This record gives sequence, C-alpha cells and structure tokens, in this order.
Amino acid sequence: MVDRGLVLRKISELDEYQQQLQEFQGITVQQYRDDWKKQRIVERTLQMMIETCLDIANHIVADRGYRVPVSYADIFKVLGENNVLEKKLVDRMKKMAKFRNVLVHQYEKIDSEIIVGLLKKNLKDFDHFRKAVVGFVQRPQNPK
Repeated sequence: MVDRGLVLRKISELDEYQQQLQEFQGITVQQYRDDWKKQRIVERTLQMMIETCLDIANHIVADRGYRVPVSYADIFKVLGENNVLEKKLVDRMKKMAKFRNVLVHQYEKIDSEIIVGLLKKNLKDFDHFRKAVVGFVQRPQNPK
C-alpha cells in the first residue's frame, strides 16, 4: 500500500520549494544572467522539486508493482500507463526529468531564457502533478 504519510510529506516539501521559487517569477532574463546567487537558488530549487516528484513517482511505482522504469523520464511514463497521470502531464514531467539531468550534470551551459520561461510558465506543472498524486493516494486501492 502506498505510504500516504510519506507521499504527503514529499508533497509538502514540493509546496515549500514552489513557494520559494515564486519569489523569482518576475525576474527578467538579464537579471537572472547578472546574478549568480539567483541562478544557484533557482536552479538548485528546481532540481530539488523535480527530484521530489521523482521520489514520489518511484515510491508509487515500486509500491504498486508497476513495470520497472528505464530512466528518470520513463518513471512518469509508467505513471501514465497506470492512470496516475494524464498524458499531457506525463509529457511535461518527462521534460522536467530530462531538464534535471542538464541541471545536475551540466552537459551544456544552462540557458537563462529556458529557466526564466520555466519560472513564468511551467511551475503550474508541479501543481498538476501534486493534484494527480493526491487524488491517486486518496483513491481506494485494490491489493496487488
């Protein structure tokens, strides 16, 4: 059975990180480029938000005995295959997982325009993820 307490604690962390990032939603690309401290705060907080979603997703996948994901992005696909997330949200969260890899491994220089765009347009994806997960853990669950 999904550990609702664990999932709700992780959701609470996600809420806290999102609230912290809202302070930066009005930032311009130039302001972002010019302030390494803001870059560090925003990028690390985004990484933690994405990783929190991955933790939640991994817990659900393991607990319910869904197929084993082959990548971080695939974790969200597995949730979609099992009607935890809708397809549009799966696609957006898969992009977040791939973006997490760029943040962590810095395969390339982080594009300031992408970060600022994410702050302005994509933070709501975390709201949708939260809503879907809370709805899932509140559903009656059949034994495996």
